[in-house]
Amino acid sequence: MSSQRISQAMERIDAALARIETQAALARHVDASRNLAPPELVERHEALREIVDTSLAELDSLIERLER
Repeated sequence: MSSQRISQAMERIDAALARIETQAALARHVDASRNLAPPELVERHEALREIVDTSLAELDSLIERLER
């Protein structure tokens, strides 16, 4: 994979993560202001967030290996 393609892929991943983080922050704000989020949903959200963080770290590692 060329360095340009890797760079483009990383930019797309970063943009997607930014969109996800924005939506999550908006959802947290709305839920907090309306107090609509049941504790089970909050726990599930946090668990999914950890899974996404782990997956992104793995992607970063794979991309770094490809660049070498």
